[in-house]
Amino acid sequence: MMVSPESPRDARKGDSRQGDPLKGSSSLRSYRARSAIGTGLACRCPRCGEGRLFAGFLTVAPRCAVCDLDLGKQDSGDGPAVFIIFILGAIVVPLVFWFEFAYEPPFWLHMVIWIPVILGGALLLLRPMKGVMIALQYRNKASDSGTVDYD
Repeated sequence: MMVSPESPRDARKGDSRQGDPLKGSSSLRSYRARSAIGTGLACRCPRCGEGRLFAGFLTVAPRCAVCDLDLGKQDSGDGPAVFIIFILGAIVVPLVFWFEFAYEPPFWLHMVIWIPVILGGALLLLRPMKGVMIALQYRNKASDSGTVDYD
């Protein structure tokens, strides 16, 4: 006997707006596997991909409003900042050298150009990179002590 992949119960699992009897019990619900990179860059919940990950600029929300995942135990540490330093360094340093050798500008012009580029790039990348790190930690069930239960 073949089971239809699109049963009414399966259709309800993905739609949180319908009256699902399992809504209050998030550990019993199953969620479609989402890309950790995609949900992280979109700053969305790593489990359901719909709820907001952040309550402020870099403050992680205590819980997902859609699937009720406890986001309070998510900690990305210094990982996003380290990756941003590497990414910006790989982009900005060659540009600085090219600009210096091509135009030979005064030192103050370097400061006027590159300080805002570096600060702006870091601020623009920090939130999505923190989202990616949190989503990857959730996906790989990673924690400092190895004892955090994500679901």
